[in-house]
Amino acid sequence: MDVVIARTLALLVVAILVAIVARRLSLPYTVGLVLAGIALTLSRFDSGVALTHDIIFDVILPPLLFEAALNIPWQNLRRDMIPVLVFSVLGVVISAAVVASGMTWLFDWPLQSALVFGVLIAATDPVAVIAMFKDTKVGGRLRLLVESESLFNDGVAAVLFGLALGWAQASNDSPLEAGWAAVTISGGGIAIGLIGGALGILIAGRTTEHMVEAAVTAVVAYGAFLSAEHFHVSGVLATVSAGLLVGGLSVRGEDARFGFSSGGRAFMLELWEFAAFIANSLVFLLIGLTAARVPFQQVGWGPLGAAIILVLIGRAATVYPLSLLFARTVWSIRFREQHVLWWAGLRGALALALVLSLPPTLPLRDSIVIATFAVVAFSVMVQGLTMSALLRRLGFLPTR
Repeated sequence: MDVVIARTLALLVVAILVAIVARRLSLPYTVGLVLAGIALTLSRFDSGVALTHDIIFDVILPPLLFEAALNIPWQNLRRDMIPVLVFSVLGVVISAAVVASGMTWLFDWPLQSALVFGVLIAATDPVAVIAMFKDTKVGGRLRLLVESESLFNDGVAAVLFGLALGWAQASNDSPLEAGWAAVTISGGGIAIGLIGGALGILIAGRTTEHMVEAAVTAVVAYGAFLSAEHFHVSGVLATVSAGLLVGGLSVRGEDARFGFSSGGRAFMLELWEFAAFIANSLVFLLIGLTAARVPFQQVGWGPLGAAIILVLIGRAATVYPLSLLFARTVWSIRFREQHVLWWAGLRGALALALVLSLPPTLPLRDSIVIATFAVVAFSVMVQGLTMSALLRRLGFLPTR
């Protein structure tokens, strides 16, 4: 135990140094962390902490999802809820279909394996996306659309992943049963999150101690996630729902006076920002540490490059056609904003958590794992590194 704690602290020291250097070099923090992780692996550093499905799901995701949902302005989200939901649901389906059909046609992947890969890599990851926008300091409706979509399609992808994996393992469920399972998993997660958030608000209203109020939110964030997973429904949607409810009623809403005191709200936001920083630091360092050990040559650079291109095409097939649906409505999305929505579709921790949970009996499992790491590495380092330049070129950031 002492060794694990010492090595974890060493990783945090590295993260602190990376944060300082990245700020001075105007380098995205997440990119710096991944590069630092790769460098540590090449230097034969043994972190003693492995990137696993359980680490990402049970430790990393709850604070990141809750902090992001807590800071979403509910009034603005309510105004843009229709396009957010359309992008979140239809976007995952379209992107998964493009990637799955491409891998099947180009490389003769079995349809079941290709579909599992397409679904798990379809969702834009809130961990990577939110970290990127914090680096670039972009706000307004554009940030709301990108971050909100990433939160919601996270849950959609996790639900569809379970269904696709069940089908790949020769599940005998009928389409009607599969549809009902999707509704149950999604609705159950949302219900647990709303119940947990409401209970947290009620309990926090019994005290004015900001430490106690903050502790309540920690129980809500992790409790909603773990409870939902225990009942085999969506933990992602549970934590997002809880965060949106607490944020909308008690933190960010126009009448945010339910439950939490003013001092508690300020302290809570600072606490969750710190928790998100720690979680971000660990997950991106671990991504770099793990990616440096992945045998990419086992799959071949041609298939890996094709997988990356297919993911980008799938994202484009989501953003531009779906934006046309709102062209003559109050939800119209400008063309230059569509470019950002496309390139900001980073993949990260969620895809890795899902791919690391794949059973060894799934055909081409190792190839799917390697392809996922390749897409995530490209996404974080190439898209993340060029995002600021794109935002400047499109006029969202001042030119230097």
